[in-house]
Amino acid sequence: MIPTVSDTEIQTDSRLARCFERCRAQQRGALVTYVMAGDPDLDTSRALLEQLPAAGADIIELGMPFSDPMADGVAIQRAGQRALKGGQTLARTLDLVRDFRRQDDRTPLVLMGYLNPLVRYGERRFLEAAAEAGIDGLILVDLPYEHGATLTAQARDLGLARIPLVAPTTPGERLPALLAQGDGFVYRIAFNGVTGSRALDLDHADALERQVIALRRHRALPVAIGFGVRDAGSASGAARIADAVVVGSALVERLADEGVDAALALTRELAKAVREARS
Repeated sequence: MIPTVSDTEIQTDSRLARCFERCRAQQRGALVTYVMAGDPDLDTSRALLEQLPAAGADIIELGMPFSDPMADGVAIQRAGQRALKGGQTLARTLDLVRDFRRQDDRTPLVLMGYLNPLVRYGERRFLEAAAEAGIDGLILVDLPYEHGATLTAQARDLGLARIPLVAPTTPGERLPALLAQGDGFVYRIAFNGVTGSRALDLDHADALERQVIALRRHRALPVAIGFGVRDAGSASGAARIADAVVVGSALVERLADEGVDAALALTRELAKAVREARS
């Protein structure tokens, strides 16, 4: 049976909820930055992760390296391969989270990836370890709601948000059941395709805004726009439409090409654009 959820069941005392409340009070959107755990190596990954909040990241998505990331483009595929080659595992990713939490107990951390590593680790064991390490939510790209009820219930019991992905092609009749398994925020994919494949088309911003408004009618959750946000202009445009803006491939590419300082500089540019978008 597919679980349902009322607005009163939405987690209101979590890092994610408090983060969005702070952003609403400041009349701005949130910047969500994606980085791959262990890319290009563990030390560099740790250094970047620890400095992202000061550079302006409100929420951090931490990628779990996987050998067959079907929804990701070249940049994130290569990041995953670099991490795996360097020996990054799911256990080491959770250790990275524990290290981060020793110096930051405020910034929400969301794990993003695919179901296979969780199954190999043991789903219940993973969820318990993730909660203990300080993870706030999960984005599982290849887990449809028809098969996610048990994992969703277990995650909620442990205070972990199951963040749903909604694509432009998601049929309207699927939305109620899909969003019923959602917590934290809704990740609205801006276009069909893989990550990093093209830039966000702001010429059709009105249509995207109408779709975001329609999502809010189904669930009282913040909506984040991801895929195609690559620079200050696209970040600003998305922040005028949604509650949060997700940047992944552009940040991963900047890290690979120019290093940690350049990735942090891009984060600061994006954060400034998001914060000033509605002023």
